[in-house]
Amino acid sequence: MQGLENLQLSFETYFAHRHFPSVPKTLYDPLEEFLANGGKRIRPVMCLLGNELFGNVHPDAYHISAAIELFHNFTLVHDDIMDKAPLRRGKPTVHQVHGEPTALLGGDVMLVAAYEYINRIDAAYLKKVLSLFNRTAREVCEGQQLDMDFESLSNVTLSDYLTMITLKTSVLLAASLQMGAIVGGASEGNQQLIYSFGKNLGIAFQIQDDYLDAFGDPLSFGKQVGGDIRSNKKTFLLIHALEAATGSDREQLHAALLENTEDKVERVLGIYKRCGVDVWAEKLKQDYLNRALHSLEEIAVSASRKQSLVALSHYLIKREK
Repeated sequence: MQGLENLQLSFETYFAHRHFPSVPKTLYDPLEEFLANGGKRIRPVMCLLGNELFGNVHPDAYHISAAIELFHNFTLVHDDIMDKAPLRRGKPTVHQVHGEPTALLGGDVMLVAAYEYINRIDAAYLKKVLSLFNRTAREVCEGQQLDMDFESLSNVTLSDYLTMITLKTSVLLAASLQMGAIVGGASEGNQQLIYSFGKNLGIAFQIQDDYLDAFGDPLSFGKQVGGDIRSNKKTFLLIHALEAATGSDREQLHAALLENTEDKVERVLGIYKRCGVDVWAEKLKQDYLNRALHSLEEIAVSASRKQSLVALSHYLIKREK
């Protein structure tokens, strides 16, 4: 078995080439630059890990992994337009430098390229992989729409937020693992278990992300904490605080949502701590991580084959940035 780090290197080697034609340069060069800027490549590596759990990594798993990475980057380019984001991975976003029309077209063509990679795989599992890929792509779009809808809603429940996060973030992690498992010859039962593992791990990952934005160490987190608080983003923390706060804390929290004062982050964090939001979030994160690991334990392969996925879980959830 190659393991997490070796599969990361292996995918980087496979993916490190030009993916688009040279003409028109104004469309394709920005995409090549965006892809070269990388990121952690977590989703494609999860596909390879899902394959390796059930046997040697099949060459077609690399084609699927490339499709997943291109699809993920397509969503980032379009999300940046919707969010009017100036930076991505520390560099100016595609639409910021090249304009929204080019960014829209660029995202579209990355999605087309993703399907070209899927079209390379063996016909024996093409239909099943394509069906899962299509369902996941639709769900990710639904999650993004819900996220935007939440911006104008005054009341978002924890159940609403879990649904949105599951669609926007978790299903792609889960599907990446399952697509790898399909190529690896996993049974239907094992496929559902690895999907459940990925879905719950994705929720735990988002809880950790929300937590770090509020309570993380700025030096470790890599950016100023409290960004979600400043923008009134509806996160696990804010939703729980709105439900748990009472008396003056509740009044102050609602007032803070209407303000943008210099001490806003400090005041909201004080309310969070008095309501026990930090402790609650840690417990909720651990609960979803335990659910994920339980599904992994139930998969009918030897424990030694699962170690890379256990390592991935701790890499994602125990991180500080």
